[in-house]
Amino acid sequence: MGHGGNVIQELTTDHREVEEIFGRIEALPPGSAERKTLCEQATMELVRHSVAEESYLYPAVREHVPNGGSLADKELEDHAKAEQLMKDLEGCEADDPRFDTLMTELMSEIRAHVADEEQNLFPRLEAVCPPDALMDLGDKVRRAKKTAPTRPHPAAPDTPPANKMVAPGAGLVDRLRDALSGRGKEG
Repeated sequence: MGHGGNVIQELTTDHREVEEIFGRIEALPPGSAERKTLCEQATMELVRHSVAEESYLYPAVREHVPNGGSLADKELEDHAKAEQLMKDLEGCEADDPRFDTLMTELMSEIRAHVADEEQNLFPRLEAVCPPDALMDLGDKVRRAKKTAPTRPHPAAPDTPPANKMVAPGAGLVDRLRDALSGRGKEG
């Protein structure tokens, strides 16, 4: 969940971890219960990652990158689509006929989003943002992920300051629910 380094290094490592989970899902046969557990793990990581990006990365993009507002808005649209897919997956078991369709759509959406961030957004931010500011953002992102929700909340605010106020409370409730239910635990 926290890797160290600047914001770009931190978020890129998150991307690799989620891709590794996706690969494990794809290697399992359809209907395998382990696919649901891995889906839950991916969702937990993706939600924490998204909340941290929405709280710190995208405001920095708006501030520092030319035309950063439109870039950040596009990324928020991507997040909204992915969050709705994760919410839909929450109600599906691995043997549900919709599970594979939704999981494939989520993986496709996330992979396109990651490629866009890594090939477009990250290089543009790195070109205009001082290294110490990128390190500071990395620290803020790591702190945000520790208290962020672990379940999709499509109706929650996705821009500061409201998201920074709501996320820790929702995160506490989500982590409690996860602990009580064993969600995301391999078993």
